[in-house]
This record gives sequence, C-alpha cells and structure tokens, in this order.
Amino acid sequence: MTDSNRRFSIITLHPHWAQYIISQGMAFLISCALFLAAGHESITYKMPFVVLGAIMTCIMLYGCLYLHKLSYIITSEQLIIQHGVLIRKSDYIELYRVVDFSENRGIVEQLFGLKTVSIFSGDRSNPKLDIFGIKERIDVVGIIRERVEYNKQRKGIYEITNR
Repeated sequence: MTDSNRRFSIITLHPHWAQYIISQGMAFLISCALFLAAGHESITYKMPFVVLGAIMTCIMLYGCLYLHKLSYIITSEQLIIQHGVLIRKSDYIELYRVVDFSENRGIVEQLFGLKTVSIFSGDRSNPKLDIFGIKERIDVVGIIRERVEYNKQRKGIYEITNR
C-alpha cells in the first residue's frame, strides 16, 4: 500500500464509566442531602426539599445519559463528535485543521486513571475540543497526530512559523 492510498481504521471513543462519577458526583451528593433533609423529623416543610431533590436527580440522570450518548469518532480525515439526548448533533473537525494538542489530568481523573485531551484547531465552530474520560493508556494524541500529519501532507498544507 502506497502512502497516497493509506487508509486508517475508524476509532470510536466513549467516556469511561468513571467519568460519570467525576461529572455527576456533585449533583448526586446534593440530591442525597436534599432527600436526607426531607426525611428528617424536625423539618416541617418537606415538599421543597423533595422537589429540589427530584430536580437534582433529574439533572444528574440527564448528565449521565448525555455522557452515555457522547462519542468521538476518529476517521482517516475527520474527527466527528456525536452528542445530545433529545436532539442528536454531529460536529465535524477536518483533521488537517488541527494545530495543537494538550493532555490534562485533574486529581480525581488521576485517581480513576483518566485524562482529558484538548485539541485546538482552525475550525470556526470548534476551535477547542475537549475529549474527556479517556483512559490514560490510550494514546489519543499519537493517533490523531499521525492522521493530522498525513492529511496535511496529502493536501499540501505547511505551517509557517516565525521564530
């Protein structure tokens, strides 16, 4: 296979299950506290606590469902982000537009062995994309970098720097 006919396999990434805990942990704690307060015998007006607890539970469940439906698809030429619960949306970033990468690991992400990969591009609708909840051992930057370089060479795009 020559370099001009090179094809990459399609890779689909989803946030790891621990990202649900990281993202929705605070909503869970608040809803538990509200339900506990509503169950306490010294509270006279329980209904506001029950209603707020139910609202927080709905917010938490929606966030979990959103994360469950979120996917990042890396093709040979594009990065596709599919997201949404009630309305599904697909955003596309042409890989030849990607200009930089970074990886971040917050303290909670480190505990679960996860990372957030940020991709910076010249795309107008998605200048910065955060791919979060990815296992540390997956070399997302290496995978995308190889495809970015291939697409830039194929399209004859060269970066000019002034150093």
